[in-house]
Amino acid sequence: MADRPLTRRTILRQLSGAVATGLLATSRTTAAEASRTGLGLVTYCVKFRRDDLRQRDANVDLYQPQQFLEHCRSLGAGGMQCSLGILDASAARELRRSAEQNCLSIEAIVRLPEKNSEFDRLNAELQTAAAVGAKAARTTIMPGRRYEFFDSLEKFNEYDTRGRRMIEQAAPLAAKHRVPLAVENHKDHRDEQRIALFEHISSEFVGACVDTGNSFALLEDPLETVRRFAPWAHSVHLKDQALQPHPEGFLLADIPLGQGAMPLPEMVRILKTAKPDIRFSLELITRDPLVVPCLTEKYWATLSDVPAPDLARTLRYVHEKSTNNLQYPSKMTPGQQLALEDANVQASLDYARESLGL
Repeated sequence: MADRPLTRRTILRQLSGAVATGLLATSRTTAAEASRTGLGLVTYCVKFRRDDLRQRDANVDLYQPQQFLEHCRSLGAGGMQCSLGILDASAARELRRSAEQNCLSIEAIVRLPEKNSEFDRLNAELQTAAAVGAKAARTTIMPGRRYEFFDSLEKFNEYDTRGRRMIEQAAPLAAKHRVPLAVENHKDHRDEQRIALFEHISSEFVGACVDTGNSFALLEDPLETVRRFAPWAHSVHLKDQALQPHPEGFLLADIPLGQGAMPLPEMVRILKTAKPDIRFSLELITRDPLVVPCLTEKYWATLSDVPAPDLARTLRYVHEKSTNNLQYPSKMTPGQQLALEDANVQASLDYARESLGL
């Protein structure tokens, strides 16, 4: 079933509820505006903030586009990447006006159709994205993390074929609305597989949402991943990763920009050289570290063709860059989780502005 369109009246009611209860960070807006960065925020950065607001007022949803755009503005971020859903014409115009008046960028998040009955929904979502001036629509084509979701190469190949078909069928809709689909390297394809897919589709409206940390979990060199994807880039998930050895492989943890192991200045330089107008969005999920079990048998069920030197290089990098600043919000109170998330986002915005020139 297609998503129900959000009307202008519904959005205004939700936004007025947030303002009336004092839940938007308006007190910090003036200072944030003075130190604006071009780095946008992905909705995944604010899970604890969203939960806290909804507990205070059930009518407030920070993931709702107008509210999230205002939140990004109040923090001094340069825009947002979020699920826009299907907006009516009036709501779309209002969202676009808000973004343009505040010099904020918008990128959409869409889910590709798995069956024919879902194409009307995707068409409507891309129409909304075009109406609000979205520069790209981030998406994925395979579920889960490859080494967790799949226990056999046969199953992986089945979903690989399905994902390929999904993007083949969605590409004409992206071209119709002139909204590029930015497919994230989502711990699914190795770099060569993903680039081969882009070459197969061969459309200016299908390319990469370059995630600067994900492919490390598939034993790719992080800088080489950025170099390979840069010519195909329509969007960027900028993230840093803290690393630590683990009995099953290593720990991979989201961490504020500049505090982890990723060579962010060089990554940004490569991407901006290849695509001067590319937009960067922070994707920092405040959560416990993820285990990348590259020393277990299951990990290799779908990755048996990965060269041994890639494993050796990755583990050497982990040992060289290992830190003790990994975060464990599951051990914290809700208030501590929220404070940590807010601090993570603010530290990343500051680093982007002061050290990355964004």
